[in-house]
Amino acid sequence: MKRTLTACALLLLAAACSKEEAGDNGNGGTDLSQIAVSKLVTINAAAQYQTIAGFGASDAWSPETVGTLWTAGRDGISEALFSREIVNGQPRGIGLSMWRVNLGGGTAEQGDESGIKDATRRAQSYLNEEGTGYDWTKCAGQRYFLDRAKTFGVEKVVLFSNTPPVQYTLNGKGYSDNGAHANLQADRYDDFADYMADVAQHYLSLGYPVTHISPVNEPQYNWQYSSDGGQEGSGWANAEVARLARELDASLSERNLGVDILLGEAGDFTYLYSQTSGNADRSDVIRNFFSPSSQNYVGDLAHVKKLICGHSYWTDGTWEGMRSVRSNLRQSAEQYGLELWQSEWSMLGDGYSTDEFVGYEAASEMDIALYMAKVIHNDLTVAGVTSWSFWTSMDVPRWGQKCRFMLIALGDGTNEFDIRNGEGAWKAAPTLWVLGNYSLFVRPGYHRIALTLNESRSFFGSAYASPDGKRIVAVYTNLSNKPVKLVETRENFGAEPRSIVKYTTSATSSLRETVLNVDDAVLLDAESVTTVVYDLE
Repeated sequence: MKRTLTACALLLLAAACSKEEAGDNGNGGTDLSQIAVSKLVTINAAAQYQTIAGFGASDAWSPETVGTLWTAGRDGISEALFSREIVNGQPRGIGLSMWRVNLGGGTAEQGDESGIKDATRRAQSYLNEEGTGYDWTKCAGQRYFLDRAKTFGVEKVVLFSNTPPVQYTLNGKGYSDNGAHANLQADRYDDFADYMADVAQHYLSLGYPVTHISPVNEPQYNWQYSSDGGQEGSGWANAEVARLARELDASLSERNLGVDILLGEAGDFTYLYSQTSGNADRSDVIRNFFSPSSQNYVGDLAHVKKLICGHSYWTDGTWEGMRSVRSNLRQSAEQYGLELWQSEWSMLGDGYSTDEFVGYEAASEMDIALYMAKVIHNDLTVAGVTSWSFWTSMDVPRWGQKCRFMLIALGDGTNEFDIRNGEGAWKAAPTLWVLGNYSLFVRPGYHRIALTLNESRSFFGSAYASPDGKRIVAVYTNLSNKPVKLVETRENFGAEPRSIVKYTTSATSSLRETVLNVDDAVLLDAESVTTVVYDLE
């Protein structure tokens, strides 16, 4: 079925838009259709691309403290992350479908002796002090959020490791001395693999949806001692990662666990497809692990699927630059028949183009969230990732960072706030709601479908269809200072929409719901991200 709403019809329909619609956009009753810029958009439900695996965030590091001590606020925080309920037109949360759980290295048990200055960056492990058994009462705060994720129906739990347990490391620390290689004793690869498999088995036995184990994180970096704080981490050469993957595969098979090994977690996308000068044995990751001619080939392991993941840091400074990197990544992944995940992003870089971003000094929290929308869009449509995750789900917004690194801001806005000193305030940042424009509506199993428009760095969008074809979801970002009126062509929808509802995130709205008449023109606020949901007859 093909349906086109002509420009003439749109002008008539837009005139009938409710006062509520205009008022919600902060224009004092102004008819937005009279000032909006018309944009031609075609959605073709028959042209399908990747199948979405999920949208997520990580529980490192503050959830351990918040889940343990913030007994008044933690329920609301977890609801903001995981709930899919919409009450009186306002979503209670963003319905994350994936939750990344940090398998800590035991630096929290070491305390100040860990060498990690910031106590909130230390993490517990499940090993007892001697490393001879398990204490499943540990990681209480993380277990609280994991339980809430399960209660709200999160589909995928990914266990990820920054460092082996300190009982297994070369230096007895959660960071490296010689960061170019693994901080793991040569005879403890099997012990480390068994540890990760045992944790997975424990949570699976309790009904938690553990689907993947990621054994190394950003192996291209040295993760050595840092006098300004530091965190758990270890560098890994490709050969060391391959050896660990083989041990982990054996451990999972021995336990008969239906858990896959998630390889990659590259510090930026370029490490996956190119060989980096000075870092040769830690780059060109895809070829190393998935070319049968490579000595590090692990593509034949039972628990290694055709899947690789990386992080969107450092390759997002310009619109064209991020598209070039992601195009190269997609070509490399397609060469080996791989699915792609993006498992960490926050606005970490400092090389952002002044043509596209006003700079941290002048930026608002919404400016940062809107920039994130560029990254999500290009990761999905150019790289073709099937999963997208933010880095820290919650943290204290220190150093004037304006929620660059978090979805939920903890505390009173001061650098000195210590989340360990008891209950504190929290707020959902604009990054949470913009991510929710995707995560709440584009669910696991949805297919990305064709959405054609005159794309630019200030106006772009993508569309998705539910597995049964009864719901179409389109997500648009309008970075211009004028509203946009969509002139839509709908192809192969299979039926007329019985309802159209849009959800807007802007400086004044957090996934604000607006119910449209099925013949209404879709209007997009200036400087906003908008999800349009078409439920078909």
